[in-house]
Amino acid sequence: MSQKVKFTNSNQTAFFATARKRVDAYFKEEGFSKNANSAMWMKGIFFLGGFVSLYLLIISNQFGPWVMLGLSVLIGAFAAFLGFNVCHDATHGSFAKSSKVNKALSRVFYMIGANPYLWNISHNIVHHTYTNIPGHDEDIEVAPGLIRLTHDEKVNKLHRYQHLYAFWLYGLASLMWVFRKDFKKFFQKNIGKHELKHPKREYYNLFISKFLYYFMFLILPMLVLDIAWWQVMVGFVVMHLSEGVVMGLIFQLAHVVEGTDFPLPNAEGNIEEAWAEHQLRTTANFAPDSALAGFLLGGLNRQIEHHLFPKVCHIHYPAISKIVKETAEEFNLPYITSPTFAAALKSHYRTLRMFGKEAYQEQIKVTALVA
Repeated sequence: MSQKVKFTNSNQTAFFATARKRVDAYFKEEGFSKNANSAMWMKGIFFLGGFVSLYLLIISNQFGPWVMLGLSVLIGAFAAFLGFNVCHDATHGSFAKSSKVNKALSRVFYMIGANPYLWNISHNIVHHTYTNIPGHDEDIEVAPGLIRLTHDEKVNKLHRYQHLYAFWLYGLASLMWVFRKDFKKFFQKNIGKHELKHPKREYYNLFISKFLYYFMFLILPMLVLDIAWWQVMVGFVVMHLSEGVVMGLIFQLAHVVEGTDFPLPNAEGNIEEAWAEHQLRTTANFAPDSALAGFLLGGLNRQIEHHLFPKVCHIHYPAISKIVKETAEEFNLPYITSPTFAAALKSHYRTLRMFGKEAYQEQIKVTALVA
């Protein structure tokens, strides 16, 4: 496989040129900025304020263990929502017009144990460019050997049951991120096929920010709370299980559902379609008409719009989605949508089953015929 994938079908670029022209015209005609409006700023304040308030309530030492356990579940969910609604837009440079404001807001990632520098590389650069391409997009490598999400990965006996255990593994996503993922990615030679060469300051940022996070969420609670150390550990794990379930499900429902593709480059290392069409074939929306999903998920339920227009703040996705959908239909291109969260969840379950149990059964049949 070549070091870099190229999208080679220039005949299909008319779709994106048309969609972009129409989206630009929408903002010009309405007189709107592509960045955050007052409603978006209120959302950001709500989730950041809620996260900080929950943390202060937990370490206030005013509640019993069971109440603090409930607060741990809530702060875990708020951590995910904070990442979706503030950090995600900020790292894309779409939250504010000012790059300094976006950089400052992207550092909120440190508060939830993540690293904005690595996120920018793995998500903005790699995932957004090489979406669902095996060997390039590490976001589809959820748990190598345990969860199979692509046709080129060998199927094993364990994969027969992945549609049953995958959802439990998603709960570990946040814990793995805080303790393993960032360190592993930082010291890899590449993320996907993107070669890494870190500025010296990022070494300090990684280790200092991780230490501060461990101090704030593990050491300080053990020092100030009138509960046993193991109870603090339980609360910490529960917080991350809550965050992990929310994160894992939302990210998977955007790219691993029925209808999405996992294309392989050809012999020359190219994807024989335009980049924008590739995004339509590998990305899906869900619950587009749900006001609750729109508020909580930071536009991640409208991944098609996000992948095509990552520099547009997600608060505008409901409006531009009409333009994108109509343009896709005009050019006879797919626009994959699940009407509800439940429908997307079922579709993801069936996809897990297809790549696991059904793939294994097909492998057994082929082996029997050859024998």
